[in-house]
Amino acid sequence: MSRKEEYETRFEALVKPVTDAAGFELVDVEYVKEGGEYYLRAYIDKEGGITINDCEDVSRKVSDLLDKEDFIEDSYILEVSSPGLGRQLKKEKDYVRSIGKEIDVKLFKPLEKRKDFTGILKENSEESITLEEDGKLYTFNKKDISLARLTVRF
Repeated sequence: MSRKEEYETRFEALVKPVTDAAGFELVDVEYVKEGGEYYLRAYIDKEGGITINDCEDVSRKVSDLLDKEDFIEDSYILEVSSPGLGRQLKKEKDYVRSIGKEIDVKLFKPLEKRKDFTGILKENSEESITLEEDGKLYTFNKKDISLARLTVRF
């Protein structure tokens, strides 16, 4: 297990009881380096959406737990936020929840000379998804998807 995976796993184990107790869903966690800074992020959600006060409450509780555990060697910035309107689909539960919704899919390698598809998520299995775009069905292996997220239209 890489250091990143270890940190994310331990962080998730700390955050999940806090979010569960508050009635929130822990959507995802990540430990990333951006612009020379490390970020430890938790994405939370609830029916009706997350408020800034919800994020602040979880952040304070988790920050105290992180100070006690102190398992991350680097300095980092803790962020707790909503996954946003165009939330990424990463876990099986994300795909299941998104069946019938419009999603954007980006592939690592072109299919029919394209890497980008937008359509309705029709089916999901452990290995693949089926998307309907303009009346045509496309099935993608999940290992070939570089990014899948809910479509945002304004």
